[in-house]
Amino acid sequence: WLGLKKIHSIAKQGNYLLRIELQDWRGNRRHIEYSFSLGGPSTNYTLWLSRMSGSIPNALPEHAELRFSTADRPGASDSNCPENRLGGWWHSECEETNLNGKFVMPRSRGRLDRGKGLYWKPKKGRYYLLKSTKIMIHPTDLKSLD
Repeated sequence: WLGLKKIHSIAKQGNYLLRIELQDWRGNRRHIEYSFSLGGPSTNYTLWLSRMSGSIPNALPEHAELRFSTADRPGASDSNCPENRLGGWWHSECEETNLNGKFVMPRSRGRLDRGKGLYWKPKKGRYYLLKSTKIMIHPTDLKSLD
């Protein structure tokens, strides 16, 4: 993974979109795009999102400060999601999403240790158990790359 310092260094150069691509265990692929900004180390790499488009319901809070948290550096929430969910992420509530969790295959009945694996859970929607994820950024003005 690229790392927060490098992502922050890139994102502060202009306006960028964040695209998240998800694949479930049945091979279905979906995505969501946000306009975003990412704070630096002094803000614990606080993320601000605004949904733009996508084929999956939103599971991340919009227009809110989401601080990146890890087991050794909890975020703003009372519970320590990374310690309980095995991965650093921009948690606001432990149940909504974890795209930095452990790769866990479903059991024979399709069950998964949800708290430890990769998942996407919209507030009013189904739990998406994930086989793979991609998180990408690109400038909103592609002409500026010329």
